[in-house]
Amino acid sequence: MKIGEASRVSGVSARSLRHYEDEGLIVPGRFSNGFRDYCRSTVDRVLVIRSLLESGLPVRLIREVLPRLTDEPDAGTDVVCAEFLHEVQSHRDRLAARIAVLSDQQAALDTYLQEAHRTAR
Repeated sequence: MKIGEASRVSGVSARSLRHYEDEGLIVPGRFSNGFRDYCRSTVDRVLVIRSLLESGLPVRLIREVLPRLTDEPDAGTDVVCAEFLHEVQSHRDRLAARIAVLSDQQAALDTYLQEAHRTAR
């Protein structure tokens, strides 16, 4: 499929698809006229990339972890660089801390709204 259709199917802009290619995250095929040709597996990979980016994982780490998530079914048994695992764990810990802060803020807003509804009656 051409870039426009891949964009529509994946929900990712054509600009982002080009960026993912520039970053080495995807390698679409090419038609004889030079246009990009996205197969279903590339679109599936784009969805994984999008999810990882939305979690806040930097492209540098995505580039390292992506093959293990999309290309290699037995990659979980591979020996992974300890430094890489430390970076992913650190990112996960920062994410958990952000979630805790957001949960506290949500609870505070819930309390405020409950009080506001009680006093508005």
